[in-house]
Amino acid sequence: MVGLTPAEDRSEIAFFDLETTIPFRPGQPYAILEFGSILVCPKKLVELRNYSILVRPANLDFITPRSVKCNGIKREDVEPAPSFADIADTVFDILHGRIWAGHNILKFDCPRIREAFAEIGRDPPVPKGTIDSLALLTQRFGRRAGDMKMATLAKYFGLGNQTHRSLDDVRMNLEVLKYCATVLFLESSLPDELIENSVTTTPETSSRRRRNIKTSPLQSPTDQKTGENSTTIPILSFVSSAEAQTDPFDMSTLKNEIAPEVLQSDFPMEEKNQQSEAVASESEGTSDQEGFFELDKISISSIRATHIPLYDGSQTMKLQLFLGDKPLQLHCPRLKVRFGINGKFMDKAGRRRLNFLVDLYPSLCSVLQECDSAAQTISVDSGSGSEWNPAVMPMKEFLNCPTARIHVPTEFNGDVDRYAAEIHQKEFSGATAIQKLISCNPKAEELESLLNRGTVLDAFLSLEPYDYQQRAGIRLVAKKLVIHQ
Repeated sequence: MVGLTPAEDRSEIAFFDLETTIPFRPGQPYAILEFGSILVCPKKLVELRNYSILVRPANLDFITPRSVKCNGIKREDVEPAPSFADIADTVFDILHGRIWAGHNILKFDCPRIREAFAEIGRDPPVPKGTIDSLALLTQRFGRRAGDMKMATLAKYFGLGNQTHRSLDDVRMNLEVLKYCATVLFLESSLPDELIENSVTTTPETSSRRRRNIKTSPLQSPTDQKTGENSTTIPILSFVSSAEAQTDPFDMSTLKNEIAPEVLQSDFPMEEKNQQSEAVASESEGTSDQEGFFELDKISISSIRATHIPLYDGSQTMKLQLFLGDKPLQLHCPRLKVRFGINGKFMDKAGRRRLNFLVDLYPSLCSVLQECDSAAQTISVDSGSGSEWNPAVMPMKEFLNCPTARIHVPTEFNGDVDRYAAEIHQKEFSGATAIQKLISCNPKAEELESLLNRGTVLDAFLSLEPYDYQQRAGIRLVAKKLVIHQ
């Protein structure tokens, strides 16, 4: 590190970022490939010291082409580099007792640091407080800049492309924060009517500006038994009142405004519509019915749920259901529609969210209930406190007639009234069934006319676990519907 300050001086904010391998199978750990940090003056938000170093993982085979595609760090780059054990003293000195800051660090970087120290049998560094810019900017700046990823924010402000290298990303994070703070500062000085009429501000901006924000009690982020961060760490937290009163970067007034759920994805699963490369490779080149399991071929004991990485550079994990080692998708023949299309809710683009209810037969009920159980267990074990909504819903007015809601995914083609599901029609002539395609991207009116109460259909369904705004469950998403004539 360039001129590290003495260990007893803990006033700087430690912005840091990790580059890691990308797990290529469920349960495989991340391995740190690079650590980068900048100590920042809390009064001026200027860079004081910086440190960046490549790290050799214990298993070089973890560096796959997917990993290299994400951050550009190759096997030969880290072969001569020190191990994490070799740099642990320096990393500990940088982080311990300081305020930690970074983008999405609470869900990704902080756990990786603790895991790395645990692997070498050492106690991890403990922060004085934590500032997660993903949560902070989502709450304060809103989604005017898009999905709030660092690359998206940088593009919004014209700061160039994200390199996915630790020190570059930390500097970009600082610049994004400065730009966002400047915009919010200027908006706070504008008349209310200009803010309310501005197309570049969020609806909350005006009311937030007038809100009377009270300073909340300060809390310690340290678990007294383990010395590690508690799972109830507030997003902005400081050790003691005395320290906070003299800390020139006291942001504790924001604490009540940032709810814990902002760390979770703020997009419904049907809008994400993202599959990891691992899942996509399983269904590559398949025909319509390949990749969808018949109910009578499913062993309940083989259903499992696990977290898999999203290989889109976001370094986030997605809960996925599997049958053995293959993604679980269902072919459900002869489902009867109990209630037709319901589209009273809108997505963020103004499109109607369409869904309908079907009656369930016992074999499908058993599969969905096992999926619920497996996914809920993983969700709870990972720390989610969201209310779980079972996929199977009992109908009080119909004894022994459980139902499930099937969602029709929206289409991303700019047309607000088209949906991403193939609609086929099956006609019977004696013992012969003829199937013909009606629409690849149906309009809402088409679906409403086809999916009436009593309609019988075959459904090809994707099972997508979600955790959104303190509600979690499994969404049944229609990939293909075959209407019986």
